[in-house]
Amino acid sequence: MSCCVPSRELVLAMADQRNCIEEVKLASRVVGEGIRQTDLSVPGIHCGGCIQAIEKTLSALPGVEQARVNLSTKRATIRWRSNTEPAPFIEALRALGYESHLYDVTADAKDRTFGALLRALAVAGFAASNIMLLSVSVWAGADPETRDLFHGLSALIALPTLAYSGRIFFRSAWNALRHGHTNMDVPISIGVLLAFGLSLYETLTHGAHAYFDAAVTLLFFLLIGRTLDHLMRDRARAAVSGLARLAARGALVLKSDGTRTYLPVGEIEPGMTIALAAGERVPVDAQVVCGHSELDCSLVTGESLPVPAAEGALLQAGTLNVTGPLTIVARAAANDSFLAEMTRMMETAEAGRSTYRRIADRAARLYAPAVHATALLTFIGWMIASGDAHRAITIAIAVLIITCPCALGLAVPMVQVVAARRLFEHGVLLKDGGALERLAEIDTVVFDKTGTLTLGTPRLLNGDVSDPAARGIAAAIAMHSNHPYSRALATMAPLGNLQTVAASCVTEHPGCGLEARIDAHVFRLGRPDWALSSNAGLSPANVVLSRDGECLARFAFEDRLRIGAAAAVATLRNAGFDVEVLSGDRDATVQPIARSLGVSYTAGVSPADKIARIANLGASGRKPLMVGDGLNDAPALMAAHASMAPASAADVGRNAADLVFLHESLMAVPEAIGIARAAGRLVRQNLTLAVGYNLIAVPIAILGHVTPLVAAVAMSTSSIVVVANALRLRGVKQSRATEAGSRATFAQPATARAR
Repeated sequence: MSCCVPSRELVLAMADQRNCIEEVKLASRVVGEGIRQTDLSVPGIHCGGCIQAIEKTLSALPGVEQARVNLSTKRATIRWRSNTEPAPFIEALRALGYESHLYDVTADAKDRTFGALLRALAVAGFAASNIMLLSVSVWAGADPETRDLFHGLSALIALPTLAYSGRIFFRSAWNALRHGHTNMDVPISIGVLLAFGLSLYETLTHGAHAYFDAAVTLLFFLLIGRTLDHLMRDRARAAVSGLARLAARGALVLKSDGTRTYLPVGEIEPGMTIALAAGERVPVDAQVVCGHSELDCSLVTGESLPVPAAEGALLQAGTLNVTGPLTIVARAAANDSFLAEMTRMMETAEAGRSTYRRIADRAARLYAPAVHATALLTFIGWMIASGDAHRAITIAIAVLIITCPCALGLAVPMVQVVAARRLFEHGVLLKDGGALERLAEIDTVVFDKTGTLTLGTPRLLNGDVSDPAARGIAAAIAMHSNHPYSRALATMAPLGNLQTVAASCVTEHPGCGLEARIDAHVFRLGRPDWALSSNAGLSPANVVLSRDGECLARFAFEDRLRIGAAAAVATLRNAGFDVEVLSGDRDATVQPIARSLGVSYTAGVSPADKIARIANLGASGRKPLMVGDGLNDAPALMAAHASMAPASAADVGRNAADLVFLHESLMAVPEAIGIARAAGRLVRQNLTLAVGYNLIAVPIAILGHVTPLVAAVAMSTSSIVVVANALRLRGVKQSRATEAGSRATFAQPATARAR
């Protein structure tokens, strides 16, 4: 009786696979209830065919909920169920022909592709110029012996050139074919090799015509197109690259025994104590435990003036420490910090699937087999019509090259990339490319008040506190919430006199307030109608503290309008948008704000009321944009046609929003809408250009009026035109509505602008 013993190589391969799966599991992060995300770097991605093949393969793996590929960053994002073991993603991609490794947001991005393209382009250009010189004598009517000699010399130059410069296309095409799929480099490679093979045949048979100059020049122009495309794509993604450069490379970590160790930023864990010197960037989200300094927070708020930082201050990754040394404690790992979140949001926006992009992707996938079929039918047709195999092959080569769907594949994603950068320049982060399309469609804007229309940092005007202990209780309870009123209350009592209330005793009720159970008593800090058993005889107040339904203290607050709020509302109204305010605050608080802005409002609404209002707008055919920041706004943000939140919003609200604006000015809202609408126009233009090019170019090529060289120039030009048209978004001026809003702002009295 015999048994099958696995070989040593198989055992090692299985061990490597297990190690890879463990690494993937450790490097993944939670992105939702029961869902984890893994990011892989896949350097071999370069066209729509690659995207389709990779997404299809990864999506078919067990436990995978979603797989998305970002062409610009060459990154694959896989979301999988956390109750299962991660599938062998890296092995699956290797079997498909793509090497991959775990993506590191903090790693230096070295652009090796551009260097390889530039070297290949230089070699092809040098060879093309020399073959052109040899061809001059042939074109001038050289005798057969001289012609054959020059053809032979041209072949000797062309062969190594194609082997070196053409490998960029050949390697990609062969890799696709041997794994049973195709990409845009397949027709290009076939066209170049057929042109060279036909020329070599003519040379060996002493033919009068050889196309070595055309084959090499064809490759030269194809490389020009590929290089320019790479440059433009990289230029469009400069915002993401800039974010990566803002990340610290490491930090000096203080050990419990007093020693100091420098750790790369990827190895810093929450709870570690870090010594931050002046002039260094904050490596991860952290809190100051010792020291005083000033910070450059322009990355976060757009404000260039230094911001003071002292004990207890929260710091965001990427912020620059300007003046003095600080001792800080890490609150998040590098991959979970603010800077990494911004980078992920921008890259997610580039890879998003809007309606236009899904249409373009499907068309590009169908295009490759259509290209091959068209070229084959063209060859057969010309053979039947003329019987000239040389002419039939030449025309078929031209058809193969001129119909490459590069322009169609780039039409939508390039606009999304440029739009994401343009939004970032205006202090807005786009989380999904599809949101850009939805934002362009909105006709109604709904604002939350506290933290959105206002700065969300209210100042305590007064406190009617009969019992001094009540002030301490209110502050202690308020410390367990990030609501703006809670933050203001938490600072009203000296830290040394502050009572301690266990977090387990406090429950937050979104839209209502905080409830704490202390010594068999129920304390409520929040809206009067929720906290008190009876409101009779009470003077107006924003927040009350109650014990068992009886009032202990009343607090009134003052909040200021967010910078640019009046200008933003004026801009939107001048552009024809309906603007309204939904707030959970009392009518007496909301009314002055709404009246100063000249908009309708609804006060005292709960989170459920906000969802109901958004649903009613949708049911009536409106497409609302919800702008909010709090925990109670998150459901409405999810329900709206599109949504925005400030960077200061609660984590839940920020995650629920489609866009996040970093600066304090609310002008980010109309500016984002203007960019979204301009991007929509450019997407439609690009699709028209790509489809129109093929409708014109393909019939001309089939009729035999295009040489392979002209086809290469036309194909490369079409891709460059589409990319260049997308880059026009960077030069788009403010919309008329925005300009009108700006004029309205400048026309206001100084007191109105100050408010």
